[in-house]
Amino acid sequence: MNFPQTTSDKLILITGPARSGKSEWAENLAINSEKKVIYIATSQINANDLEWQARIEQHKNRRPSDWMTLEIPIKLSETLATYSNKNSCILVDSLGTWLANILEQNEPTWNQTLEELIESLLKAKGDVILVGEETGWGVIPAYPIGRLFRDRLGSLIRKIGVISQSVYLVTGGYVLPLSDLGLPLKF
Repeated sequence: MNFPQTTSDKLILITGPARSGKSEWAENLAINSEKKVIYIATSQINANDLEWQARIEQHKNRRPSDWMTLEIPIKLSETLATYSNKNSCILVDSLGTWLANILEQNEPTWNQTLEELIESLLKAKGDVILVGEETGWGVIPAYPIGRLFRDRLGSLIRKIGVISQSVYLVTGGYVLPLSDLGLPLKF
């Protein structure tokens, strides 16, 4: 089976477990879009966490030098509205990290934030590639904040998946085109 190497789709979701190759696949699609790439890094720099800094550096070292990089830990919707255009390919890495940055939001605020993100994705011009983690395949967390994170991320990935033109699952070093192989579960 041959997979597309260009991003002719407007909205692409790439999901999968940790260290599966999600970011590398997203970067490959962005490079092959032949558009101006705007990389949105959602992580927050923590100078006291050397292992986290090493992960950030690994991502930075893989990116081409001509990509514009924006460090946006919270204001994702606003940034998409500001930077998307028909000649751009925006790569957001990652949704799980972004969610972790705003996890303390109460339920009404979270629902509004989620609605604003979905609206900004639907209105985006050009290509948008989103990387999101799958956390619901393991044990249910024993603590409330862990369950909240897992449930919100699962819901976020699902809502973005059903509006995306392409959805990929990256696991075990393989890329599966879910949107070609499956049917969207819409309510």
